[in-house]
Amino acid sequence: MLIKKVNQDMTQSLFIRRYSNRFLSRWLVLAIDLIIVMFSFSLSTLLRMNFHYSEIDLYSFQFHFALLLTIRVFVFLGFKSYMGIIRHTSIEDAVLILKAVSTGTIITGIVSIALRYSSGINTLLYVPLSILVIDFFICLFLMVSLRFFVKSFYESFINEFKPAVGVLIYGAGYSGMLTKNVIQNDRGVNYQVLGFIDDNASKIDKTIEGIRVFSLAEAMEKFVDRYEGLQVIMAINNIGLQAKRKISDIFLDRGVVVKILPPVDKWVNGEFALNQIHNVKIEDLLGREEIQMNNKQISQEINSKSVLVTGAAGSIGSEIVRQLIAYFPAKIILVDQSESGLFDLEYELSSLMPSNTELVVKIADVTDRNRLSAIFKTHKPAFVFHAAAYKHVPLMEKNPYEAVKVNILGTQILADLSVEHGIEKFVMVSTDKAVNPTNVMGATKRFAEMYTQSLNVSEGVGTKFIATRFGNVLGSSGSVIPLFKKQIERGGPVTVTHPDITRYFMTIPEACELVLEAATMGEGGEVFVFDMGESVKIVNLAKKMITLSGLRVERDIEIKFTGLRPGEKLYEELLNTDENTLPTHHPKILIAKVNSPSFTFMEAKIQEITALLKEGNTNNLVSKIKEVIPEYKSNNSIFEKLDLKSATSKPTKLSN
Repeated sequence: MLIKKVNQDMTQSLFIRRYSNRFLSRWLVLAIDLIIVMFSFSLSTLLRMNFHYSEIDLYSFQFHFALLLTIRVFVFLGFKSYMGIIRHTSIEDAVLILKAVSTGTIITGIVSIALRYSSGINTLLYVPLSILVIDFFICLFLMVSLRFFVKSFYESFINEFKPAVGVLIYGAGYSGMLTKNVIQNDRGVNYQVLGFIDDNASKIDKTIEGIRVFSLAEAMEKFVDRYEGLQVIMAINNIGLQAKRKISDIFLDRGVVVKILPPVDKWVNGEFALNQIHNVKIEDLLGREEIQMNNKQISQEINSKSVLVTGAAGSIGSEIVRQLIAYFPAKIILVDQSESGLFDLEYELSSLMPSNTELVVKIADVTDRNRLSAIFKTHKPAFVFHAAAYKHVPLMEKNPYEAVKVNILGTQILADLSVEHGIEKFVMVSTDKAVNPTNVMGATKRFAEMYTQSLNVSEGVGTKFIATRFGNVLGSSGSVIPLFKKQIERGGPVTVTHPDITRYFMTIPEACELVLEAATMGEGGEVFVFDMGESVKIVNLAKKMITLSGLRVERDIEIKFTGLRPGEKLYEELLNTDENTLPTHHPKILIAKVNSPSFTFMEAKIQEITALLKEGNTNNLVSKIKEVIPEYKSNNSIFEKLDLKSATSKPTKLSN
């Protein structure tokens, strides 16, 4: 029965909306206006005679009536006061009616006076001015009132068939008022503005157009948890990220959907449309204030030089390429083994490339030395941004061969070719998982860092090797946020590995901006660590994403804990336990003080790793990495047994 009633209401609502523009035609409106004119003049005459009907000269009244009605018809036609859509009556319509009624009254008065003095005081076409003044006010009041009454009735009638949504508007200024008007005029949803919220004490407890202004605390107590489907719209121009996050967190933690206005520069003619009010995005809550970059220094480094980017089709690589374009390099060489990804990126960049920048697209595997050597010889890059890597922790835990081959040997090949071809700077994109690694992926990235550092301290090497570390980037392929979005779209459950797991997050553009900044300030041998802000509890992230989707945690979408995945740890670090940091001129970039191994040592270990790859023994391969990186302790992994074996073998070694 409930479904039947809902379907019936929807059908009625669609019918009304479809045919509402035919309810009152403009000629019917004109006819009603003329009926009001007739009634108004009759009532005015009665009022003038104090309702003494016997004192009215009906014969003269007919001529007075005909004169006024004729003039009003022509005036209404001239002003087109009947053309407005009554259900959308506004102050502008009322002003137009005022002009039309005033003009009709004035013309009638002028004609009456002119006829009186030209034809004598007893002319039948002389309308007493007292009656015209009374008629003016009655006619104006009735015409305006009728329109607003019809509009109010229409809206009340339509709202009976529209779903009701309670709304609190955060901000009682101009934007808040504009928001109220926009949402109340929506034809699809019956938005009920419950109140404004404002931090300005002078506005609290006052009303704006009949709607009260509440303090945040009072609004939380009065409305939250009492209204099903409550929404909050932040209507504050140019709101800062910190304020946006603070307000959003307060309501999202209570399961309330939070929306926000578009930026002012996106408004059309100083106003915005309802469809521009959108839910706060999780990226908005995790992002930070805009980074201030030394664009001049970056431009001096990059301008008119050739730059090679590996992993160019990936999330980080492609964003590095987009940002490099702004500094007008002579050539950008895109290297990736993803055919589709490179095709899409080339198509995107084709219309963005400056006329003096050449775009070169090369499908290549970073482990293919011959292919990469040919690219270096042909295009002679001055900078290399190495973003190509396997980054998926559980998959690499199951496939250490590929992790070692790409992350270690691929980096070695690129680094050696960079030295061979006299590259100015080699910038390696690393990860926070390289710090005290608990998985194969993080360990291979740390191994790659160590190899490039050893090259930097090797004699006769002119290339400056730089590494950059940062945590998870929002929206990158394989990251948690796209996964949660897909799970929510499917109706759940949203899977979280552990209730206490935390991660650092950074937007892709922010991470790449810092990579470019670090590349310009690096003098070789540095491992730059980025300020990742505060770590985020993943279960709280999941809850906020569910709420932002307009759903309720557990009631609509279940959160399911699946247990830590192979190689995964509860929290990530940006520094080893024995590392310290040094500041740079950029507040978000620090230099990690790390011990740089000798090139002789790392070259020998690379040769051993290469030999073990050919053998294909996974345990021996991982054991060798653990030998090179003592802090690598596997977690929730089949390779934990190697740590136990190493621990039990140490006493035997010491006894010898």
